Formats: sequence, structure tokens, C-alpha cells
Amino acid sequence: MFRRVEDFKSIWQQEAEKTLAVFAAIPDAAAHQAVDAQHRDLRRLAWHLVETILELPQNLGLKVRGPVALGPDGFIGAPPPTMAEIGITYRAVSESLLDHMGSWSNTELGRNFTLYGETWTGAFALYVLVSHQTHHRGQMTVLMRQAGLAVPSVYGPTREGWADFGLEPPKV
Repeated sequence: MFRRVEDFKSIWQQEAEKTLAVFAAIPDAAAHQAVDAQHRDLRRLAWHLVETILELPQNLGLKVRGPVALGPDGFIGAPPPTMAEIGITYRAVSESLLDHMGSWSNTELGRNFTLYGETWTGAFALYVLVSHQTHHRGQMTVLMRQAGLAVPSVYGPTREGWADFGLEPPKV
């Protein structure tokens, strides 16, 4: 949980860069990769992260903006055709979130908000925002592996990332 707004901002900046690294590792030709037709593909998962940065913070009074806006249904429509465009939009809404966090004091973290029929503190809501993104980013890396793509090192070296340290990957 976050105790200071600056702590959230620092973590968010780091996590946003990790998310953008995952987006950048997905070629448009593989963005259709999904578990099956009933689940989100890589492009739609990435776009869902953009939607969430616009949607969840509005419940905290943070008016995050970007080159797209939420519709009355809480969604922003179909994703753009390229991962690069999604990345650009993601960066814009992520930076807007950080800008709007500047209007918060640390006391807002302890304030109660109603989100999704529950009462959450501001700190918990921001924790959920980060965790939600991490959850979907993890789903994306599994889909990337299924598509035969190299996965960027996020919290430590991936199988391919060990070579950057001049080491062999651990035995499986």
C-alpha cells in the first residue's frame, strides 16, 4: 500500500516503462495472439490497460486525459491498428495520471472512495491500479511466448535476458 503520493508516482513511472517495453516487443503481426477467440488478444489487452488508466482514477476524482476518451459505457472503443499507436496513447494517459496525482496530498491516500460497489481507500485503489496492470502484463508475456516472441526482462532476466549478463539461462 502507498503511504505517500510520491511513492505511488515513483512506482507508477517504473511500472509504466516496463509496460511500454512489453508493448514494444509485440510486432503488429503477432498482436492477434489470444488464448482463443473468446479471450482478449495482445492488442486488446494493451488497450484495456489504457482504458483502465482513464477509468479507475476518475472514481478517485482524478480527471486523466489523453488522445482518447471513455465513452458512456466506460470503454474507449476498438484499439488502434498498431502497437506503436497503443504505446503512444498509453504513455499520454500514464503521464496525465502522474500530472493529476500532483493535485493529491498524502491525506487523500487514506480517504474512502466507492469503487465497483466497495469502499476502498485511495491508497488501495492505486495499489489495485498497479496490480491490475501487472496482472495483465503477465498475461501478455504468456501470450507472447505462445506466439514465439522474445519477452523483455521486466523484474529480472527472461530466458533470453541471461545472455545480457553473459550467463546461461537456468536449467528447466
